[in-house]
Amino acid sequence: MRKIFVVVSALSLAAFALQFVFAAVGAFTKPASDGAYTLHSVTGMAVIPVLTLLTVLSAALARAPGRLVGLAALPLGLVVVQALLAALANGATDAAGASTPFGLTIAGLHAVNGIVAVHVVVNVLRGARQLARPEPAASTPVAVREGEPA
Repeated sequence: MRKIFVVVSALSLAAFALQFVFAAVGAFTKPASDGAYTLHSVTGMAVIPVLTLLTVLSAALARAPGRLVGLAALPLGLVVVQALLAALANGATDAAGASTPFGLTIAGLHAVNGIVAVHVVVNVLRGARQLARPEPAASTPVAVREGEPA
């Protein structure tokens, strides 16, 4: 189960990394349209939450420490914050529909929150890998009797 925890954590990290690619695709699509961010939206609102839930489940089944299970759940909360930041940034426009400094600041926080989420997932993957490592055999000193070669 611990190896599954590693695999699901790695898939989650890959999905988060792809989010940045999909955001760039949306930003550089010409002509700009609402559909330009479809991959980014679907990954952020469906794929990542499912992978996060699978990560939490596999962490619990792998009997990971509670701190690691909690850390595995944190991206789900960060995804909720992401959605709220995106909605607030999109809603913070002037009467003509143009971006405002407030809206752009919130959009910047959306990016920063994404970076924080990636760091959390990296730490989850590190923890999963550490948990999956076989424990070294306990070396017990062998008593050497007097007169026997060591």
